[in-house]
Amino acid sequence: MRRKLKIPFIVLFSCFIFLILFFISRISIEYKVEDTISAEVKKNKVSKNEFIKEIAPAAQNVQRSYGIRASLIMAQAILESNFGQSDLASKYNNLFGVKAGTTDKHVKLETKEYIDGKWITIKDDFAWYDSWSDSIIAHAKLMREGVDWDKNLYEDVIAADNYKDAAKSIQEAGYATDPTYADKIIEVIEQYKLYEYDRQ
Repeated sequence: MRRKLKIPFIVLFSCFIFLILFFISRISIEYKVEDTISAEVKKNKVSKNEFIKEIAPAAQNVQRSYGIRASLIMAQAILESNFGQSDLASKYNNLFGVKAGTTDKHVKLETKEYIDGKWITIKDDFAWYDSWSDSIIAHAKLMREGVDWDKNLYEDVIAADNYKDAAKSIQEAGYATDPTYADKIIEVIEQYKLYEYDRQ
């Protein structure tokens, strides 16, 4: 009688041990996969200084060609794209949150807008560029050529004598819905000494 009880107990105990080992190995594999993904994400992200160095040449070319301060362009790119880390910038090369025109390659994404004194989330079509340089050039053309209803909308931005006046002018022109946009631009320019790129 006792011998018969031992066999089922051994089988049950073995199954129990097997299940425990199986779950431990699954958890271990899941952690390894998460660690690998995490390492890949970190590897693909650029540092703040790397981002600034990456966009500086295009911003300085725009300054020479279109008369728009490199510091303003760079500060806007930093502010709008979180140093190139936003989905719009990292996946679609749109550094400035530029909405798509009717003929532009585009993607629909959520965005926050400041309307009637409060922040709301909406979905909108955003332009999709082939590179960050293309995004910077398109942004400069917008500043230079204006919009359909006002070709001179951003002329004060271009005519500004310094980065502070340029930042205030871009807010006064209605570029962003954020009521503190100019202050944020100025803060970014000063924090990262972007005004130095205006002189090069």
